[in-house]
Amino acid sequence: MQATIPVEHTDPINSRILEVSEDMISGFCREPFQDIARKSGVELEVVLERIRAMLDAGVIRRVRQTLLATKLAHGALTAWKVPADKLEAAFDFMFQQDPFSGHVVTRSTDREVSGSAYRLWTTLKVPQGESLEEHADVLLRLTGAEEYKLMPANGIFSLGVGHVRRKSMEPGAKADAPATMTTTATVELEPEEWNVLLALKEELSADEICENPWDKRAEIAGVSLDEFFRIAEILDGKKVIGRFSTFLEHAKPSSTGVRVTRFNGLFHWAVPDGMQQVAGSEIGRHDILTHCYWREGGPEFGNVNIMAVLHGTEKDRVLEHKAAIDKHLVDVGIPVNYTNVFWGGRSEIKPSEISPIVYREWHDKHRA
Repeated sequence: MQATIPVEHTDPINSRILEVSEDMISGFCREPFQDIARKSGVELEVVLERIRAMLDAGVIRRVRQTLLATKLAHGALTAWKVPADKLEAAFDFMFQQDPFSGHVVTRSTDREVSGSAYRLWTTLKVPQGESLEEHADVLLRLTGAEEYKLMPANGIFSLGVGHVRRKSMEPGAKADAPATMTTTATVELEPEEWNVLLALKEELSADEICENPWDKRAEIAGVSLDEFFRIAEILDGKKVIGRFSTFLEHAKPSSTGVRVTRFNGLFHWAVPDGMQQVAGSEIGRHDILTHCYWREGGPEFGNVNIMAVLHGTEKDRVLEHKAAIDKHLVDVGIPVNYTNVFWGGRSEIKPSEISPIVYREWHDKHRA
């Protein structure tokens, strides 16, 4: 009888694989699974078998080449004020019916603070040349939301969701140097580059989790494999390629009740105007953070301007990590005028669409 393949992220071999495959394969790789095998020290055949099994069991949500969508589309973190009796329906619409809303999450605060009435949060992207406000206005009408606040990123200091490798990190663990800020200026692509990019970005099916996952994508793009690689590497050089990643289902328990994380904290800091870049660099150097951005929250959110996300299994531990970051800011002489935590509740994630064609079709369908 064939032995059952372990699928939980806590299995020692799976953990070794996931510590690499979640967010340590940067840019475009011709042989991503071979890279995972080399870096994890797990044989390629086992890597492929385990990732397929975890995907089939729902422990891994998707396997895909990510893009730096901030370079390809206009985007913003968007907070929505929605009447309580419409919140769940608005959540469902954003997740199920709007391809331009990526991460959809409800959030709450431990006490009534600036912005706590904004319970629904989404990441919103629209194709280059289109208007975030126009799209948000349509969503406002369709969902019955009362207000929204667009908070585009002025700079990115940290981006990489490696839940398994972060589980054992101690509060205060940080890089030797401050994080480098990445800008969000959009990049123009040639038609042949868009063609390969759109074929590259879709989720891998189970049968594409193999030694040569890009063969079928080159066929979809209608080019040879060598040409596919050539253009993909040009895209990588233009800094529009993110990482090759296995995305864990971190918001819900597995079929056996095992959770990757339980708490998702969106941290807000308000630092003096003019200190956003240095503050973001000092906050973003903390390894525990999966995201760290310079975003202007405005008066609706106490004029916060640095936002970061941290995931953990224990709320007190999440707060210990935040306390360590707060202490570091004091140590390096960066004043904080205000800080707070917005806790994540219901959460769904999907890649945001960036196609101009899909955008026009969607707006034609939902025109008032």
